[in-house]
Amino acid sequence: MNTLRSLLLLVAAAATPAFSQGNHDSPFAGRWDLTIKTTTETYPSWIEFSENSGRPAVRIVGRVSSVHPASEVNVKGPQLSFTSSEWFGKPTKVTWTFTEANGKLNGAQKREDGTVGHIVGVPAPALHRPAPTAWTKPEPLFNGKSLAGWVPMDSPDNAGNHWVAENGDLLNQSPGANLRTTRKFNDFKLHIEYNCPKDGNSGIYLRGRYEVQVAYEAPGKNDKFHGMGAVYGFLAPSVELPDKPGQWETFDITLVGRNVTVVRDGTTTIDNQEIPGITGGALDSHEAEPNYVYIQGDHTGGMKYRNITISVPRH
Repeated sequence: MNTLRSLLLLVAAAATPAFSQGNHDSPFAGRWDLTIKTTTETYPSWIEFSENSGRPAVRIVGRVSSVHPASEVNVKGPQLSFTSSEWFGKPTKVTWTFTEANGKLNGAQKREDGTVGHIVGVPAPALHRPAPTAWTKPEPLFNGKSLAGWVPMDSPDNAGNHWVAENGDLLNQSPGANLRTTRKFNDFKLHIEYNCPKDGNSGIYLRGRYEVQVAYEAPGKNDKFHGMGAVYGFLAPSVELPDKPGQWETFDITLVGRNVTVVRDGTTTIDNQEIPGITGGALDSHEAEPNYVYIQGDHTGGMKYRNITISVPRH
């Protein structure tokens, strides 16, 4: 993910969770999964509302951008409003308004280009689940010979699918479609090997909603919350490992509820940390539901993956 860099390299406070369990007086308090409908599209979003000494604050994830703070946050009676900058072909100012009733949000999104979206929001589920006591035997998701078990997704610019099985690898020849599994998953352990070229940019979406970044971009282009192995915008690796562009590396990723552990090349870099919400590019905002694993292919070509296996809790 590399869209809207001006939002992605915000001050560290934008990437550090602002959510507080302490104040729930406001009906808007907490995290909300949003669905936005315009006349041409439907897409997910996410907000987190908190208060510090009576001052309201909102963090937001738009259609494609990283989590970032909203501005002009105002609560007036039963209404919440704020503005943000989102990416719709270019940085676009967006005004948001919400009302809360019966534990749900209803609202409108008005863009400076004139587009209006209707918003429905529900509280984001806690997803507190105990770690499974046993897992199934790892099952291959990629057979090394074909795209069986995978489906290309429509790309925004209709660039087409450029994923192929070549020499046992899953190769994205050039920017185009993203690629998803045909099966949906809930909790799982995912093993995946990747070969990211210099200046390559891709990502692995867990349940189609939480992106683990796969990228070796120019120094200074990404901070640690948007670099290799980060859960995009939310969780940064706790250990800095050397870049290995053009070499094979491994991720072992465990997702239980909304808690994730990422092991990169045998080193634990994110240890059972909570993912606050969806990341930009999520398929939907229905966080309690199973969904696909998908691999991002719309940024750069030359990305390779192989030896992709998955285990699920044994019941």
